[in-house]
Amino acid sequence: MTIVQTVNAFLGRHGFAYGGPDINTIIDGLLWDMQQGLDKGAGSFTAMEATEDMIPTWGLPPSSVPVNKTVMVIDAGGTNFRSCLVHFDAEGKTSISDLEKCAMPGIEKELNKKDFFEAIAKNLDHLKNKADCIGFCFSYAMKITPEGDGQVLGFSKEIKAKEVVGSLVGQSLCDALVERGWNRPKKVVLLNDTAAALLAGAANASGGRRYSSYVGLILGTGTNAAYIESGKIKKIEGMTGLKNGIPESQIVVCETGKFNKLPRSGFDLEFDKTANTPGLYVMEKMCSGAYLGPVSLIALKEAAKDGLFSEAVSAEILKIQKFELRDMDQFFYAPFKTDTLLGSIMAKGTQDDYDTAYALLDAFVERSARITSSIIAASVIKSGKGTQPSLPVCILCEGTTFYKTHNLQDRLRGYLNTVLTEQRKLYFEIVSLDNAITLGAAAAALS
Repeated sequence: MTIVQTVNAFLGRHGFAYGGPDINTIIDGLLWDMQQGLDKGAGSFTAMEATEDMIPTWGLPPSSVPVNKTVMVIDAGGTNFRSCLVHFDAEGKTSISDLEKCAMPGIEKELNKKDFFEAIAKNLDHLKNKADCIGFCFSYAMKITPEGDGQVLGFSKEIKAKEVVGSLVGQSLCDALVERGWNRPKKVVLLNDTAAALLAGAANASGGRRYSSYVGLILGTGTNAAYIESGKIKKIEGMTGLKNGIPESQIVVCETGKFNKLPRSGFDLEFDKTANTPGLYVMEKMCSGAYLGPVSLIALKEAAKDGLFSEAVSAEILKIQKFELRDMDQFFYAPFKTDTLLGSIMAKGTQDDYDTAYALLDAFVERSARITSSIIAASVIKSGKGTQPSLPVCILCEGTTFYKTHNLQDRLRGYLNTVLTEQRKLYFEIVSLDNAITLGAAAAALS
């Protein structure tokens, strides 16, 4: 048997289909789940089986760019907490100032509600009273209120702040800021990072390029997607007392990471037992940056136990305590470098050890590419747009996992060309934009 065949057989014994799962099968499952999530609360029994939240945001991309405005932007991500000022000049061009970055509260230890929002407020001291509108990109599951606040539904990405679940983020932040001597902000708009990415894509569209719709994708520490839903959303049809009524179309944040209808390998199940959210965020744990390293480490150790590596290399692999996506990428991009974690270990073995490790780790990248392309494809299909080549769907992608993981982006583009353009005659364009999340959040706050 070749090394690839040996690795494939090993993966199969642990319930990991090399090269799979089938992309169209994932798309079909996602589309069903998305619709059930939109129908939840409409009396459908099957709707209760939906795993994606499908959160209405009550908004659409702005019809015009703000001018002569300054807004405070907060970006609370999976790893980092960023804050800054964004200024729109008389022509709508943006500039960013007073940028600071620190660790996201709740990573190192469990925080109660008061301490969580106090930590956020403290991180904003350098922006005190410099703007009265805040665009708050909160990269976790929220229920967006018609007023623009967000109620926390849960945390992923190993954030430890259980008491915060159920809280209104904007209201709680304003209270914490006032306690620190701030003027109470006039407006706080909560949005997900995927919605911010989508809004940035819309704001960046030039006069010479037009799009039929927009999708925002995040593939970084975690994963999620947002798109524009044009149909009626059954679960909000009966809502009354809304100032502007129920919009005919609006941005929907999917919470795709929660999708749980994919077969999991033994590696996935073993990791899930140790995670901060066992049984939850199943898809996210199969494809995003916070999990690719730890899950693949379990596979590496099992392969070492099964004799896929030489004795010397196996012994060293079994000693590894921590393995991150960056360790994978260091090996992919420079496998023979001896000052990296895997490179130093493989140097003690043979060429077969290098090839085995490469094939094994590449299987996890391949799976991530297939899952992520399925998420994007389902969002494009659900939008109902992209039927004309000159008016594609704009897909703005954000996240270091998407941009830096070895071979992932190229594979994803290839799969999208196949399942969208070749098979369904749907057209798309993947775009990138510097500071996309920041600019999208700023536009939302001033819309």
